Amino acid sequence: MAQTIRRGAKTVRRQARAQGNKTKVRKARAQTNSLIDALMRVLPFTEEQLHKFFLAVILGLLLLGAWVIASLAGLTDLAGRQFALYAADAGYEVRRVEVRGAERMNKLKVYERVLGEQDQAMPLVDLDQIRASLLELNWVHDARVSRQLPDTIVVDIVEREPHAVLEKPNRLVLIDATGHELEPVSKADAKGKLLISGPGAQQQVEALTKLLDAAPALKPQVTGAEWVGNRRWNLTFKTGQALALPQGEQKAATALMSFARLDGVNRLLGGKVVAFDMRTPERIYMRVPGRAQEELDMREGGI
Repeated sequence: MAQTIRRGAKTVRRQARAQGNKTKVRKARAQTNSLIDALMRVLPFTEEQLHKFFLAVILGLLLLGAWVIASLAGLTDLAGRQFALYAADAGYEVRRVEVRGAERMNKLKVYERVLGEQDQAMPLVDLDQIRASLLELNWVHDARVSRQLPDTIVVDIVEREPHAVLEKPNRLVLIDATGHELEPVSKADAKGKLLISGPGAQQQVEALTKLLDAAPALKPQVTGAEWVGNRRWNLTFKTGQALALPQGEQKAATALMSFARLDGVNRLLGGKVVAFDMRTPERIYMRVPGRAQEELDMREGGI
């Protein structure tokens, strides 16, 4: 009898190999399940909690992807503006401006810079832009701008400190310790303040402060400082007497300290001498009004 062999039928060897693969898969699944079961016993989470965690991660990734796509399509700005409109409808818009720390300066100048945001939705207010605008004001050394929900913009001002009066052509200007101009002043308002003059003196204000600090006992007595020839100082005291200092920061400081010691011993300030000249090292020249005429008369009388 003839035996029929079907094509494609599995041989014994192939069947055995397939059966072996199935066995390996079952063993692998069993090992994996055992590992997962072991981890579940160790970790302080239930299987339900892990499912929720992975679901949250997947949703977060989907939202991130959606945000990236929206950003590329330019939709985030539109969404932000729409949110700002909703916030304004809910009462979150600029109704009030509160200014703090402005004691000497004109507060109206601060309000002028900020009130342009009035009736603006709070999320759309550019705080950095407002601060940059405030820093342009002469009196403002620093500023902090913040939102006070639901409807107030708060401005904290750090003012510059007035230090002296700078004499400029045809006007007087109040300046701080760096020489920064604050505002014009009248002669009456300048009275009692240190008067600084001379071409280029504005750039030497900090150097002058350092010089006067070298003689703290004399510093309160100085009412005027003239920058001469763009190289040295002439000082004027409350007594009206003048002191010419040498060129150079160190030489000028040394001369001023020497003058302070001499004044402490000999009471130079308030005496007959109207001008002191210390431009020559280790020497001091003094000018007494009328002394030259007296000497001339004495010489003529002797003849």
